[in-house]
Amino acid sequence: WDAAYERELQTFQDIGEAGEIWFGEESMVRIIRWLEKQKVPHDSSVLDIGTGNGVLLIELAKSGYTNLTGIDYSPSAIQLSEKVSEKEGVSNIKLKVEDFLAPSAELSGFEICIDKGTFDAISLNPDNAVGKRKQYVRSLCSVLKPEGFFLITSCNWTKEELLNEFREGFEILEELPTPKFCFGGRIGNSVTALVFQRKK
Repeated sequence: WDAAYERELQTFQDIGEAGEIWFGEESMVRIIRWLEKQKVPHDSSVLDIGTGNGVLLIELAKSGYTNLTGIDYSPSAIQLSEKVSEKEGVSNIKLKVEDFLAPSAELSGFEICIDKGTFDAISLNPDNAVGKRKQYVRSLCSVLKPEGFFLITSCNWTKEELLNEFREGFEILEELPTPKFCFGGRIGNSVTALVFQRKK
């Protein structure tokens, strides 16, 4: 990931291109629309897990959200997101180099946690993926307030699989609509987007 973000950082410095938006623009619109529909207060504390280039946080800031934090374990990603938010004139985003599987003590008390692809990336780790997924859920429980919301977008997991992964401590609130495709007479989704609530 460091190498990938170093390339994106170089590209941004060369031509001002922020890089990949995971799952496309509509994935960000979907998240923001849900927050607005739920009338989530603009000063709610939001954590973007694996923020990458920080574009989701910038869109949230432009939509009026003011208490935004992005973490990534890649220092190059955090550097890139700092530069992108500076270019976009957004200054109220906190960005930190953090390993979500071993979060620091000050990473706690968030009302909303958002994940677009980070759980997927952790799940693909060839070194003890099952243990890392369990640790992810423990970390999520430690940073998200009871009754807080967790919005996850995944291209690796079905709704049923995610319900199983997050059954300890979380309940499903809603499945967000994602683009459908038809193949061999069956209809499916290339992406799953779910909203969980942390149990009391």
